[in-house]
Formats: sequence, C-alpha cells, structure tokens
Amino acid sequence: MAQTFDLLITGATVVNHDGRGVRDIAIANGRIAAIGNLKGAKSAETLDATGLHILPGVIDSQVHFREPGLVHKEDLETGSRAAVAGGVTAVFEMPNTKPLTTSAEALAHKVSLARHRMFCDFAFFVGGTRENIADIPALEKLEGSAGMKVFMGSSTGDLLVDDGVSLDAIIAKISRRASFHAEDEARLKSRMDIRRTGDPSSHPEWRDPEAALIATTRLVAMAEKYKKRVHVLHISTAEEMAFLKDHKDYASVEVTPHHLTLEAPDCYERLGAYAQMNPPVRDARHRQAIWAALQSGVVDVLGSDHAPHMREEKEHVYPDTHSGMTGVQTLVPIMLDHVNAGRLTLQRLVDLTSHGPQRLFGLRGKGRIAVGYDADLTIVDLKRRETIRNSWIESRCGWTPYDGVEVTGWPIGTFVRGHKVMWDGEILGPAKGEPAGFLEGF
Repeated sequence: MAQTFDLLITGATVVNHDGRGVRDIAIANGRIAAIGNLKGAKSAETLDATGLHILPGVIDSQVHFREPGLVHKEDLETGSRAAVAGGVTAVFEMPNTKPLTTSAEALAHKVSLARHRMFCDFAFFVGGTRENIADIPALEKLEGSAGMKVFMGSSTGDLLVDDGVSLDAIIAKISRRASFHAEDEARLKSRMDIRRTGDPSSHPEWRDPEAALIATTRLVAMAEKYKKRVHVLHISTAEEMAFLKDHKDYASVEVTPHHLTLEAPDCYERLGAYAQMNPPVRDARHRQAIWAALQSGVVDVLGSDHAPHMREEKEHVYPDTHSGMTGVQTLVPIMLDHVNAGRLTLQRLVDLTSHGPQRLFGLRGKGRIAVGYDADLTIVDLKRRETIRNSWIESRCGWTPYDGVEVTGWPIGTFVRGHKVMWDGEILGPAKGEPAGFLEGF
C-alpha cells in the first residue's frame, strides 16, 4: 500500500451499513480512503482506538442555535461546541431566529456567520411563510439550505402558518422533503384556559394529543394529495404513531430523546418548567407507543430539538415560562444508555442518526463509513459510565434536564471531515465547519 494517509485509526470496532467488526480506517484529504486491515500502511498520524466503537458521524437534524437575534441563549459557535462535545458531526438548524430565516439573503447571512466558526458541519432550514411561497423552489436549492420548515402550531418565534390555503400552497410548491411542527393552532387557542398558573404539568393537558393528531392527519392528507414528501417532527403521541404507520409513502417520522426518556408526571414534579417542550413530554402510554414505533421501524430519524433558554426564562411563572431544553450534547450518551439497556441495537441507533438523515434529506458524502465519504466519525466507549452534569454542558444556557443522570456509553471523539474536533472532553480548534451538500432531486 504505497499511499501515505493523513490519519490512520486502528483497532476500533467499526459500525456501518454491513454490520460491525474490528477494522482500521485511513483518512486522506478529509475523506475515508481505506477500511480494513491496514497493518503496514503509512500515515502522518496514527490513533489507537482499541476497545472503542466508531460510528458514522451523528447528524442531528433538528437544532435551534438562536443566531441571529437571540444570542443571549445560544449562538452558532456555542451550539456547535455543544454538538461536537456530544459526538455530533453535523446539524440542521431551525429558522425561528430574529430576523427569521425566510429569504435568500437571511440564509446567506447565516451561512457566512457559520462558516469556519461552527465546529461541526451544518445546513439551515428556511421558514415557510405565506409571503415566500413563490420563492420556495429557489430557496430549497441555495447553498446551506436544508429545505423548508413550517410551524403549523405556535412555538418560539413568529413563524406560524395555520390556515389551510397557505399550507396547501406551500406543499404544492415544495420539491425537497419539507419539515413540519404539527400542532393545530385553532385547538391550542381554544384550550388556553386549561393552563393552570404556576403548574407546568398542565402543559400537556393544554397541548393535548388531539391537537397533534389533527395537524398531523391534515398535513399527511395534503402530502398525499400532491405526492410530496413531508417530515413530521418530534412525534409525541400514541395516536399519531398509530396513524403514521399506515401513511409512510410520503411522510417520514422524527422522535426525540426527551420523548423517549422523560415521562409525565414525574418529569414535571422533578424539573418543573425545565421539562416544558412543544409538543410536550407526555405520560407512560405515549412514551411506550413511541418506543414501539421506533422498534417496529415506523420512526425514521432521531433529532434532539435542542432549544436552549436561559434559566430566568425557564423560571418565570407558568405559562409565561419558555418551552424548550438543551439536547444536542446529550443525544449520544442518552441514546447509548438506551442501547446498553437493550431498548434498541447500536445498528438501529446508527440508522436513526446517520443513515436515516442521509437517506431522507439526500446528504452528499455523509451518513455512512465508506470509502469516498467524508471522514465524519463519532467514536464512543460503550462501557464508560459517566454522570451528566450541568458543568459539562457547552450551551450558553449552561443546563440540561439530565443533570445528575448516570449513563453507560459516552462520546470519546468527534471527527469532522478528518479533523479531530473533540477528544475525551476537550474541544480542539480551529473551527472548520462548512455547509453540508445535498444530492440533486432531494
């Protein structure tokens, strides 16, 4: 083997599309150059990863990094530090910033803010509104665009499209898979008096399962009408999963670690408004149904819905508390703990966090460990036991709902296009994040 590689990683168990096995990985010019028994290969640097597992770089396809306009909570740099600290190599970031990311100019500005300032690679969703429907075909194809994102129910920010005519027009116009927050705004408005002052446990009573189901069924009907691909974000109810299992032709399904891990009423008793999310964390019946849908293959991807707020914003009196929690840094350790508990296989986790996002969104050169692909790698120690602490969190808000939770399985290293950006808890600069590329037709 005459070629000299930039980096040779030896001795690890590699987990990819053909299973798992002890293999060496050679990296050159930011891409995977060889996989197998590479004893005797020449490289500028060698990393012994014996005893560790190498996963395809984890892709978190739903984060809110708050820049521009809300940088007191988070910015692109701090959010990306949280990502790579947790083993995440690429993120899709949401458009509910100030100003909103709804135009070519706003998207280009975010790309300029992110390039070589974010530690991971990135793409940005463009918010779908009544005003930019005619621009959707162009917005979907711009550099750094992850496609369109539509809020059917109100959440943080001012992006809301709740009338059928506008939703119909947006879905008719899309060509790529578009992502949707599906809660019915009319039902939310009609039930606001159900909220109990000072009691965040009333949040899932207000934003009830019916509000989610109404929106999801309406969305899927429109997708089927136009034969367009839609991605239903953060499914939180048993009823939606029962419906979606029979409507997978055009609808893909995301779930979050917090809907798989936290459970009402316990989470509200322990965490108060720190457990408050849209859509809400619900009771055991819904959590069990989400796990069943994941295990049966209805679920396509995991996204963290990382949505940081400062402590003072979470500690107002409910319902004036802000909805959202950190999640990008804890996605990998929380889900590895579920793997070790036997709730899913490591191969299934890889499908949900690497192969799945690549398959749904058409990412170019990412999502698997294969020769010619970007050298995006998440290196984990499946046996390492750690306790998640607020002090570990890189997000500007500095807290996690999992503070004090002991997990088995921990991210050890993060490589983005061959650059070692995190190793054993240390973030390594300089930041070299670039916009992710997408295949034509996606």
